[in-house]
Amino acid sequence: MKKRFQENIRVKRAQLQALCKDFETLHMKEGETVFDFFSCTLTIANKMRFHGEKMSDVSIIEKILRFTISKFDYVACSIEESNDLDIMTIDELQSSLLVHKQRMQRHTVEEQALKITLDSSI
Repeated sequence: MKKRFQENIRVKRAQLQALCKDFETLHMKEGETVFDFFSCTLTIANKMRFHGEKMSDVSIIEKILRFTISKFDYVACSIEESNDLDIMTIDELQSSLLVHKQRMQRHTVEEQALKITLDSSI
């Protein structure tokens, strides 16, 4: 029984080390949605917590803000400066990033419409 328990601890440690590596190397890829990045990040973080890692929401929030794609850099800076990350929830961060993403998409559509209008008038 004792040997079996020790093997379980070794397996859990090995799994936790693999998850830590995944978490450390995780970053948002071009074309990846905010929802998908959050989903992947939270899945890994929850597995790490299950295996005994003490991980705060603040560390997850900081990870997400550091490793979003470059077009979110100004949004991440704005969120860090205007909010207390110690009391911010992951849901609030996700909502904020989704709102900014929708605004960026709206501006892109407007720019394309203006470009088409301008090109057709030439």
